[in-house]
Amino acid sequence: MSIVVTGATGHLGRLIVEALLRDGTPPGDIVAAGRSTGKRDDLVARGVRVARIDFSEPDTLDAAFAGAGTVMLVSASEPGQRFAQHKAAIDAAKAAGVNRIVYTSAPAATTSALVLAPEHKATEEYLVESGVPFTILRNGWYTENYTGAARQAIASGTLASSTGAGTVSSASRKDYADAAAAVLLDDSYAGKTYELSGDTAWDFAELAAAITEISGTPVALAALTPEEHRAALLGAGLDEGTAGFVVALDGNIRDGLLGHTPGDLSRLIGRPTTPLRDGLAAELVE
Repeated sequence: MSIVVTGATGHLGRLIVEALLRDGTPPGDIVAAGRSTGKRDDLVARGVRVARIDFSEPDTLDAAFAGAGTVMLVSASEPGQRFAQHKAAIDAAKAAGVNRIVYTSAPAATTSALVLAPEHKATEEYLVESGVPFTILRNGWYTENYTGAARQAIASGTLASSTGAGTVSSASRKDYADAAAAVLLDDSYAGKTYELSGDTAWDFAELAAAITEISGTPVALAALTPEEHRAALLGAGLDEGTAGFVVALDGNIRDGLLGHTPGDLSRLIGRPTTPLRDGLAAELVE
């Protein structure tokens, strides 16, 4: 029976497909599902099956999930739309009779004040109620989330943040993809929820230092109040909604919601997680 990976045209989904292939899954047993099939021509050449899916088009989900043993539900990327999209995928997987759904959620999704948590909480609860066996991977922050900020900091010499003394225990997307592949290939993980994060929590002074070391360009941390940060973001051209989201997220970090290091991720992948500097360097060094 096949493993269907949703979001296979995105960063994490593609890495999960690659991890499955590396770990010996026959290409024909993998369905790389996403909105655009054209981005997966190289996978087709290697024998991987592809399917076009759209969470708003149930027929595409039914076709992609037919005959699947496991569905890797990579969380959707559109705030405000995620729960409806996840619900559609869970309903289709249940109708197809899949053996298990593996879902990428958010840290402490059912109890956290994290700005991203509510849609993941609703999804987790719906998944449990569906009766379909599941594994929940509560993915922490990706180091790659800071690639854009790092490039801006190199250009300006300043890394602006309202995180205060808050920390982030990030890991590289590849680490999270390797964990997903391990869970997909072992049914003993059914019924379990994992809090995934990097092994080490870092603060934004350390982020500025890492950017400086990688680039050779001095980058200073500009520690802002939330009000100053919001004003700076609006002045840089961000809209009110985006600026508010960024400031709220920095507030979550300031409150300690993204700095936990339970060690689940390194245990699942059987190795230490990728350090901050190494993860950033892989993105910034040409």
